[in-house]
Amino acid sequence: MRHDRKREIALFALPRNGRPNIEVSGRLFQWRFNEYAPASVTQRRTRRAFCADLLRTTKRTGLLVASSAVGLGAALAPRSASAAVFDISDSEWEGLSEFYQIAKTELGPDRVKPVATLDWSELRPEDGIVFIHPTEPIDSTEASEFMKQGGRLAVVDDFGRGDELLKRFRIERIRMPGRPVTALRQDPELPIAEPWLEISRGQIGAPHPVVSSVKRLVLNHPMALVHPDLSPVLKVRLAKSEGDAIVAVAGQVEKGRLFAMSDPSALINSMLRYPGNRAFAVGLVKYLANDADRQNGRLYIVTNAYKQEGSVGGDRTMLQEVEGALRSLGDSLADVRKTGFPSWLLAILAAGGIALLAVWVGRTSGRPYRSPLPRYARSTPLVARGGVAGRFAMLAAPSSPKGLVLLELKSALFDAMSERFGLEPNPSSDAVVKAVRRSGLVDDSLQSHLARVMQKMQTVESALTSGSGARVPRAVVEDAHHVVRAVIAAVGALEPARAVGRSYGGGDVQPPSEREPKGPADGTPADGAGAP
Repeated sequence: MRHDRKREIALFALPRNGRPNIEVSGRLFQWRFNEYAPASVTQRRTRRAFCADLLRTTKRTGLLVASSAVGLGAALAPRSASAAVFDISDSEWEGLSEFYQIAKTELGPDRVKPVATLDWSELRPEDGIVFIHPTEPIDSTEASEFMKQGGRLAVVDDFGRGDELLKRFRIERIRMPGRPVTALRQDPELPIAEPWLEISRGQIGAPHPVVSSVKRLVLNHPMALVHPDLSPVLKVRLAKSEGDAIVAVAGQVEKGRLFAMSDPSALINSMLRYPGNRAFAVGLVKYLANDADRQNGRLYIVTNAYKQEGSVGGDRTMLQEVEGALRSLGDSLADVRKTGFPSWLLAILAAGGIALLAVWVGRTSGRPYRSPLPRYARSTPLVARGGVAGRFAMLAAPSSPKGLVLLELKSALFDAMSERFGLEPNPSSDAVVKAVRRSGLVDDSLQSHLARVMQKMQTVESALTSGSGARVPRAVVEDAHHVVRAVIAAVGALEPARAVGRSYGGGDVQPPSEREPKGPADGTPADGAGAP
């Protein structure tokens, strides 16, 4: 709907008698003398005299009161849904039926297309579009493409969504920066705009074609426009040397044209009774669709809420479809931030939340619970246990690095070799390798595999000691496992009988029973042993 701002539009104009007009100013009704009444009549009947006259008349009869109540009630009655503000079918004071009639008179009924759904694919380069107070954002991509192909587009808006397209072309909409020099009834909210005349080399240029027949244009609470490059079309002279406020600009977009004006109220029915406003409406219609090279152009009139579909020049590409979907989503979110969720959606969300809560309560209350086991009665996890079970659980845990498994294999290998060959505790890698080589029990191929595995073990151990960590693949761990088992089995470190001996310099030391010499079987002394 229309923004809530003060309006001061004459509902009844009696320009030739001395009676006052009824005017609406916000929520107050004021009695004012018609400014077009003859001076002699105005001087003869003052406001105070008229009010006294009216009071006496009201006391004598209730007819005037009743008729006034009926008239004011009709004026204040809610508007129907089919007669919204800026509606071309609305013949009341804030409708656009007069502007629609002007367009049909200038172009013909077949060339004027008031639409609620704008199909960009139907537009031709000679057509024109006028957006009057759009409450939906204009598709800037399609609008730009339409103008690039030669179309002309006008945005007449003050507080609607037209500024989103204007920002695309660096046009900024601001409030009127100062008090106007000339205004209707000396009301600064009803300033008088004049055509912008360019002065070059001491000569005054011609006005823009839209305002070529306009001398003065009455505005109603307008905004101002700011742009560094576009040509001004209409201006409002400001007092106290504040310069001029621009209220309309125009510019070229490749083959097409863009026109922007900051007060749609200048085109409503009650404002078109002023000659300048009517001439502006005629000039705008001709400029958009009835220029010398646009004799067959059609004028599309778009007001308030509307829909958009299609694409200029044919079907939309996938990228345009995605952009359109994202733009629609952004518009929906913007509407939600501005006005909140609609009541029906809130009701649905509330009902869904209550249903989910009921389901959760039912499932929770009906589910049996096991009595929790006290902590002191719970079993200790394997990882927290000591000994072989705890160590195995720690190494087998998914979170444990594979390098620890490799180091565990190294520890088992070194312990077995130290036990088998009688090496000192925690022997070095070189000592283990030399002991294995001198034993002669391990072939050369397995020795080379052992050296490679031990080098890998040393690298992983250094990395873990320094804290940098080392990534060890599973295949490396499996290969080291096979090599360690093969070496331990080859040297006989897993045999209990062989484990009794000790190795010094690579030779086996036999048990004492095997080390002492024995005599012949018959009990005779050995060689070199004398008789007792």
